[in-house]
Amino acid sequence: MTGRRELLHEGTARLREAGVASPEHDAAELLAHVLGCSRGRLPLVDEVSAGDAERYAALVTRRAGRTPLQHLTGVAAFRHVDLQVGPGVFVPRPETELLAGWAVERAAALSEPVVLDLCTGSGAIARAIADEVPAARVHAAELDPAAHAWAERNLAGTGVELRLGDMAEVFEELLGRVDVLTCNPPYIPLEAWESVAPEARDHDPHLALFSGADGLDAIRVLERRAALLLRPGGVVAVEHADQQGESAPAVFTDTGRWREVRDHRDLAGRPRFVTATLAGSAS
Repeated sequence: MTGRRELLHEGTARLREAGVASPEHDAAELLAHVLGCSRGRLPLVDEVSAGDAERYAALVTRRAGRTPLQHLTGVAAFRHVDLQVGPGVFVPRPETELLAGWAVERAAALSEPVVLDLCTGSGAIARAIADEVPAARVHAAELDPAAHAWAERNLAGTGVELRLGDMAEVFEELLGRVDVLTCNPPYIPLEAWESVAPEARDHDPHLALFSGADGLDAIRVLERRAALLLRPGGVVAVEHADQQGESAPAVFTDTGRWREVRDHRDLAGRPRFVTATLAGSAS
């Protein structure tokens, strides 16, 4: 048997030395995963069996090698739901919860909103909206088959209609009918490869990360598609990189198709997502 405090101390030290951004948190999450309990219940554990200590050490080694925490636990928390994640799908980030919250508020203000989430990945945004706005008719699409398979698991039984396909082509029958459209597209410039955290660069699918020389290629496609899918007065919310606080909104303002174009900051005060309303009278 090994003491819990000792294990956590050693695990935290290894992760800190490896440059993991949140070593205390991750060390505790991994131990809780091994023990099958919540992180909050760890203080109730005094001793850890030799087998569990060995499994914990193996997970700490993998995390020190920058395998994403969520790939090791198999779960990512997003707003009020837990999502299954692993190799082949982009791990949802806490910053995206703000975009989802904005969409939830806009959808909840309507009686039977039609919501569409493009580049859905794990299905995080679509799942959150379906969970928090039961009256919404939620649709989602993902281009990558591997990510789509994860979305299928996370959206099963939620009523969300999920399709495999390119955001520029899917859901033709919804043209002009969508009330709220969300998207967390790829937005990292190709030249920024070296600056991307190893957890994302080496484990998240590149289709979900990189988008042309300036990182805006997918957002440009999204803007054109959103203008067709939304009803007049419908709204769109699109995540972007923190360096794109001016260039991403400009994709919308420069076309003349949108009003109320506004950029939003995340909890760290960094530009994070842009919202806009399709010009024309609301139906």
